[in-house]
Amino acid sequence: MKKNMKSSSILLGGLFLLGAVCSCTQTAPDYASYVNPFIGTGGHGHTYPGAVVPNGMIQPSPDTRIYEWDACSGYYYADTTINGFSHTHVSGTGCADYGDVLLMPTVGRQDYHSMGSKSQQMAYASAFSHENETAEPGYYSVFLDRYGVKAELTSTKRAAIHRYTFPKAEDAGFILDLDYSIQRQKNEQMELEVISDTEIRGRKKTVYWAFDQYINFYAKFSKPFTYTLVTDSMALDEGGPLLPTAKALLQFQTEPNEEVLVKVGVSAVDMDGARKNVEAEISGWDFDGVRRAARQQWNTYLSKIDIDTKDNDQRTMFYTALYHTGMQPNLFTDADGRYFGMDLKPHQGRVDEPIYTIFSLWDTFRAYHPLMTIIDPELNEAFIRSLIQKSREGGVLPMWELAGNYTGTMIGYHAASLIADSYVKGYRNFDVQEAYKACLRTAEYDTTGIITHPLVVPHLMPQAKYWKNKIGYVPCDKDNESVAKALEYAYDDWCISVLAGALDDEANRDKYAAFAEGYKVYFDPSTRFMRGLDSEGNWRTPFNPRASNHRNDDYCEGTAWQWTWFVPHDVDGLVELMGGRDAFIGKLDSLFTADSKLEGESTSVDISGLIGQYAHGNEPSHHIAHLYNYVGQPWRTQEIVDEVLHTLYFNNPDGLSGNEDCGQMSAWYILNAMGFYQVCPGKPVYSIGRPLFNEATVHLKDGKSFKVIAHNNSRDNKYVQSIVLNGNKLETPFFTHQDIVDGGTLELTMGSEPLK
Repeated sequence: MKKNMKSSSILLGGLFLLGAVCSCTQTAPDYASYVNPFIGTGGHGHTYPGAVVPNGMIQPSPDTRIYEWDACSGYYYADTTINGFSHTHVSGTGCADYGDVLLMPTVGRQDYHSMGSKSQQMAYASAFSHENETAEPGYYSVFLDRYGVKAELTSTKRAAIHRYTFPKAEDAGFILDLDYSIQRQKNEQMELEVISDTEIRGRKKTVYWAFDQYINFYAKFSKPFTYTLVTDSMALDEGGPLLPTAKALLQFQTEPNEEVLVKVGVSAVDMDGARKNVEAEISGWDFDGVRRAARQQWNTYLSKIDIDTKDNDQRTMFYTALYHTGMQPNLFTDADGRYFGMDLKPHQGRVDEPIYTIFSLWDTFRAYHPLMTIIDPELNEAFIRSLIQKSREGGVLPMWELAGNYTGTMIGYHAASLIADSYVKGYRNFDVQEAYKACLRTAEYDTTGIITHPLVVPHLMPQAKYWKNKIGYVPCDKDNESVAKALEYAYDDWCISVLAGALDDEANRDKYAAFAEGYKVYFDPSTRFMRGLDSEGNWRTPFNPRASNHRNDDYCEGTAWQWTWFVPHDVDGLVELMGGRDAFIGKLDSLFTADSKLEGESTSVDISGLIGQYAHGNEPSHHIAHLYNYVGQPWRTQEIVDEVLHTLYFNNPDGLSGNEDCGQMSAWYILNAMGFYQVCPGKPVYSIGRPLFNEATVHLKDGKSFKVIAHNNSRDNKYVQSIVLNGNKLETPFFTHQDIVDGGTLELTMGSEPLK
C-alpha cells in the first residue's frame, strides 16, 4: 500500500511538474485566426479585405468596382472581377474616396482602352473566384484567372509588399494606373516618372470628397522591366470629354512559377517621403517576414480582450469587430516625421508624436472612442492631440476629416465629445486649455480663418450654429436638418459645459448648460416627437414621423422616430418631457413595435437594420436600447440588446446591418457583447445589458484586468438576475469607468425569465 501510495505521489507530482512546464511554454492564442475580413464586404457594410496593420497609413486591397454606393471601399463581395490592387481605402464609409495607385499584373496584351463611363471594370480586369481568395489580418491573396497569376499582399505601417507568382510568359508585366480612382475622381495634377529599370514614382492631386487630396508613391520591383508610359488624354465615352491619363505599362519575361515582388510606399507630402517610407520599413524582399510581423501586430492589438465562448461564429464576429476598430484612424506622418497639414502645407513633425487622419466623428464618438478609452486610452489621447493640431492649422476642429481635408460631412461638433469624455475619465495627455478653447470656437458661428474649399465652409460652419446661438433654436426654414443638428448641438454644448465647469469657467459653464437644454424646444407634446419648428414658432407641416427625404429634411439619415431619443446627456429630462416614466416607457415600447415601413420619395438608405422603427444600421439609434435601464426596466434593455446581437450581426459578408462607419458598428458590438455600453460619452458611466459570453476579460495597460462573468449564460438565459461588482451587489444596472480602471470582476447571474 505504501509503495503504491508513493508511486501515485510521484506520478501526481510529475503531472503537476508537467503542467507547470506546459503552462510556462504555452504560446499565446493566435487571435488573428479568429478574424474574418470578409464580414461587411457584402450588403452595405462597405468594408474591404485588404492587407493592413493597425492604424496603418497604407491599405493595399483589391478593387472590384468603380461606381455606386457599394464601391465606397473599392471591394464588393458579389463581384466576380478584380480591377487591380490600389493602396488607399476607407473602411465602412457611406461616401467614397481613395483607390489610389492601382497595380495589376498582366500576361499577354496589355489592354487599357476605356470600357465606358458606366462600366465597373477596367479593360485589364480579371475574373476571380472566392474559392481561390484568402484574407486574414495583414495578408490577402487571390488567383487572377485571366492571367494565371497568384497575387499576394502584405504591409507595414507605411509600405506594402506584393508577391506575384507568374506562369512562363514572354509577355508578362504590370499595369500601374495612376489616373484610376474609386468613383473616377477628378485628377487635377498627375506626374509619373520611371527612375530606373526597377523603380517608378509619381504624384497626383484629386478632387472629390476631399477637395485637396495629394498622394505620392514610390514603387520598386524585384525584376527589371521595360516600359511604355501612356499619358495621352482619353474619353470614357465616344465623343465625351477628354480626361488626363497616366499609366505605366511594364513588361518582362517570366519562367514557370516565377515570383516577382513589388514594394510600394505612399505619402501625402512628396515622392521622396514615399521612398523613405519604403526604405525605413522594408529593407529587403522578405515577404513572409513582413507578413509574420503584420500578423503579430494584429495579435497584439486583438489580445487586449479575451473571451470565453464555445460558439465559433460569435468568437469570429467579436474578433473581426475588434479588427475593424483597428483599421482607422490612419497614420498620416511619414517615417521622417513630415505630414500634410490642414493648411494644405507640409509640416515637419515628430515620428514619436504622429498625426492621424480619417476622423468619422459623427459615427465614432458614440462607441468607438469610448471603447478606445478602455482598451487603449493613450492612443485615444494621440487622436485628440491630432485633432487639436488640425484645429491650429486649419482654424477649427474637424467634423469629418479626410487626408488632411475638412469635408464638412455630417453634423455636430463631436470633437467636443471626445475631449470631454477623455477628460472626465482622467486621460488628459493633451493641452486641455487649447482643446477647450477649440471646442468653444467650433460651437460658434464664425466662418473666418478656416482654410478649406469655399464649398465646404457652409457645411463645416452651417447657419444652424448662428440661429442656435442667436435665438436659442434652429428654425427649420433657416437651415436643413434642423432638428438633428439642434439635438446634436445640445449634446455637444453639454460636453462643453462639463469642460467649462472642470476648468472653473463659470460663465461658459452656465451658458452651455443652458444650450444643452435646447432639445426641449423641439418636442411637440401633441405628437410626442421631436419636430421642426420654423422661425415664426410654428411646427412644420405636414408631419409624418416615418417620412424620410435623405439629407434634405429636418433629420439626418433618420426620421422623427429615431431622432426623438437623442438626448443622451439628460435622459431624466426627456422622461419628464414625455410625461413621466410610464409615458416614456410606452413611447419607447412603440419604437420597437411600430411598423418598419418608411415613407417618402427619397427615403434614406442609411435607415436600416430595423426593429420596428429602431434602426440599428445607422448611428442615431445606437444608445436607445439602453434607455430602459434609466426607467427601471432593465429586462427590456436585455431583450433588445440580445435581439440586435443575434439578428443584426453575422459571420458572413452580409454580416452588418449598415455601413461599418470606421469602427462604430463594430465597437457597439464589442461593448454590448461584453455586457455594457456608454450611453453618454462625457459621463463616465456604463449601462449593463446582456453579455454574450461566459467570460470577457479586458487587459488594462497597467497589468490590471476587468472581467465580466456571466453565470448560467445561454441563448435562452438572456435576463440578468443579479449583478455583483467585486463582491458587492449592485441595485441598479450601472457602473463607472473608474470601476474598470481599478480592475476587478463584474458577475452577472443569468436566467430565462425577466427579473421585474
